[in-house]
Amino acid sequence: MPLTDARQTILDQKAIDAEIAAVRPDGSTHPSRAYAPYRSSLLRHPRLPAIVVQGDPDAVELTGPVFGATDVTELDADLTRQHPGEPLGERITVSGRVLDRDGRPVRGQLVEIWQANASGRYAHQRDQHPAPLDPHFTGVGRCLTDDQGRYRFTTVKPGAYPWRNHLYAWRPAHIHFSLFGTAFTQRLVTQMYFPGDPLFRYDPALQSVTDAAARARLVAAYDHDMSQPEFSLGYQWDIVLDGPRTTWTEGEQQW
Repeated sequence: MPLTDARQTILDQKAIDAEIAAVRPDGSTHPSRAYAPYRSSLLRHPRLPAIVVQGDPDAVELTGPVFGATDVTELDADLTRQHPGEPLGERITVSGRVLDRDGRPVRGQLVEIWQANASGRYAHQRDQHPAPLDPHFTGVGRCLTDDQGRYRFTTVKPGAYPWRNHLYAWRPAHIHFSLFGTAFTQRLVTQMYFPGDPLFRYDPALQSVTDAAARARLVAAYDHDMSQPEFSLGYQWDIVLDGPRTTWTEGEQQW
């Protein structure tokens, strides 16, 4: 990068930091998540104050979709059994608990995941990465947390993929998570990563989480006891919704 471009990047980042810092109800501020090395984040962050919805806020939710418990089946949580054949790749089990700040389970939480296949390609028309699609793997699943706040998915480990953010830009293997509260306006989105990935240090999307402890909480732990002989490897990943041990979510990038 030319020196003049580097200086401009620093100036742009300072301007964005000043614009986007938002005051929390307790008077503190969120750190800016407009992270210059993560190029698309600069385009997605709002630069104007939030719009307060007037009138009855419940009326906004009445027009949204609704899922009941009977709409989510056991098959939804097993991404390896959603097609006639077996998907390619390393079969894994991903499980954990959704907790509040005091460690209490959050029951009946709708948890959704989506991911690339074992070759690092999404089953989406916009993904034109020259890696093979898997006809037996769509890469989406969902479940409801049980009385202990636990979720559980069976899937295959996703592959890394290029994303054109910078030279030699490859995303480390990850699974996207979406969590809904009691309404569709209460949605959190985040990503779970796998331990020991050499691409962590080169990934601006992950490094945009500037707090090292928060970044570490996005990485699952290999759980040997959860692994199943001749079937799958196990990964444990808990999600904390608020408080000092909260799991970082992509929505925080916006404020």
